[in-house]
Amino acid sequence: MSFSLKVFTGNANRALAEAVCAYLDIPLGDAFVGRFSDGEVNVQIKESVRGDDVFVIQPTCPPVNENLMELLVMIDALKRASAGRITAVIPYFGYARQDRKVQPRVPISARLVADLIATAGANRVLTVDLHAGQIQGFFNIPVDNLAAYPIFIDYVEKHYLKDNDFVVVSPDAGGVERARLFAKKMGWPLAIIDKRRDKPNVAEVMHVIGDVKGKKALILDDMIDTAGTLVKSAKALLEAGAVEVYAAATHPVFSGPAHERIEDSDLKEVIVTDTIPLRKEFSKVKVLSIAQMLGEAIRRIHHEESVSSLFR
Repeated sequence: MSFSLKVFTGNANRALAEAVCAYLDIPLGDAFVGRFSDGEVNVQIKESVRGDDVFVIQPTCPPVNENLMELLVMIDALKRASAGRITAVIPYFGYARQDRKVQPRVPISARLVADLIATAGANRVLTVDLHAGQIQGFFNIPVDNLAAYPIFIDYVEKHYLKDNDFVVVSPDAGGVERARLFAKKMGWPLAIIDKRRDKPNVAEVMHVIGDVKGKKALILDDMIDTAGTLVKSAKALLEAGAVEVYAAATHPVFSGPAHERIEDSDLKEVIVTDTIPLRKEFSKVKVLSIAQMLGEAIRRIHHEESVSSLFR
């Protein structure tokens, strides 16, 4: 493209945006993102973006509503500043768990957020490991949904491959496809945890489907919220005969009692990415950066190259 590549960010994860810009070898865009005295979002783009290819890096992580409003107002400011194209880079897409009606008279909030982003003026979206893949269809603009598993595979190959007695575990039926792909890449067997969820953030593990006896188990998920399901899953695996339990998840939401649950659990290590910045120090959590993958995807989008070839 003939117009310039520029990257801006709000306050959700500035460190990640700076790391992406370091990979791209460009400065982070100059913008003020603050608050008026009454708490309303105040944005000012302090450099010209007329005709430019602009990427706004802003995960909608906690505080979700604050970060979502920052993203929307920044997109609107860039649109009114005549940016050539605006891509909302949302490493963690908030409200993704509300992707369908599971009860009468409840919203489909993921669709509402998709509409808000498009209405604000975004021309495309770049995200990582959507909780539900069908959310891509909620948008009427192009969506690139990156997968974090290559980052986990690189780490596992360096640190775990000396052990050939691993099994990949999906913590629920919805994550089987993700776990199966990872297991195939690693050449490991697959197990599934059957659980029942009576209400949000509360799950009761029923039993383990698959052979984990005498093996080391790696639980693979897209996010960890309160860590209740994760800790119960680890306990169930140990009771089923697993000798050690590890976990890997793209998005470290870590809300409520997550810190205490993970630190007090029998988990050996929890691997996550930096789509969401950690608010506390964890002795058992290893953070891997997704900046290089995001940066390469941004570069390819800017030059109209294939993004899917990143995962071949």
